Amino acid sequence: MDGLRQRLERLLEQRNLATEALEVLEAKTGVDKRYLAAGAATLLSLYLLFGYGASLLCNLIGFVYPAYASIKAIESPSKEDDTVWLTYWVVYSLFGLAEFFSDLLLSWFPFYYAGKCAFLLFCMIPGPWNGAHMLYHRVIRPLFLKHHEAVDSVVTDLSGRALDVAAGITRDVLQTLARSRALVTSAAPLPSEPTIAKVSVTHLQKDK
Repeated sequence: MDGLRQRLERLLEQRNLATEALEVLEAKTGVDKRYLAAGAATLLSLYLLFGYGASLLCNLIGFVYPAYASIKAIESPSKEDDTVWLTYWVVYSLFGLAEFFSDLLLSWFPFYYAGKCAFLLFCMIPGPWNGAHMLYHRVIRPLFLKHHEAVDSVVTDLSGRALDVAAGITRDVLQTLARSRALVTSAAPLPSEPTIAKVSVTHLQKDK
């Protein structure tokens, strides 16, 4: 319990959007930011369990702040924070892919969205216990190093086939358009010579 409390205090001492908001609330209300953080976590958990729109709130938590932090990381001169948030997005994308196939079943569990939100917060917590960092280095990276050559080969093969198909479709479309234009041009009627002569005689008579 003491170790968890120390981790929480170190987390609250870091500078980010959440801790800055807690400091502002602490200054205005006079309530310690540790109690404010605990109260906010409790209210969030209750809403995810019983509130309406828990899915939307959970997705906003997992997307909005990481997107904001990623933009700040891009604009900062340091590359370390870029790696942190790139790692998060890799884990988030794989989690979203897995959730796509299991959401219809798991969403019926009463604590699903609370657990999902806790997992996403675990993945974005800064420090050595960052969940995204742990999952990437313990699960994703070993699998990637083991299979990336085969995946690259498949992707290259599929890309080549897709380009060939696109080139063939483009060539067929251009040939079809060219034939259609030729048919339209050949079918257009040309004025006959007697008509031209008749029009010319009529104009001469009028001039006289």
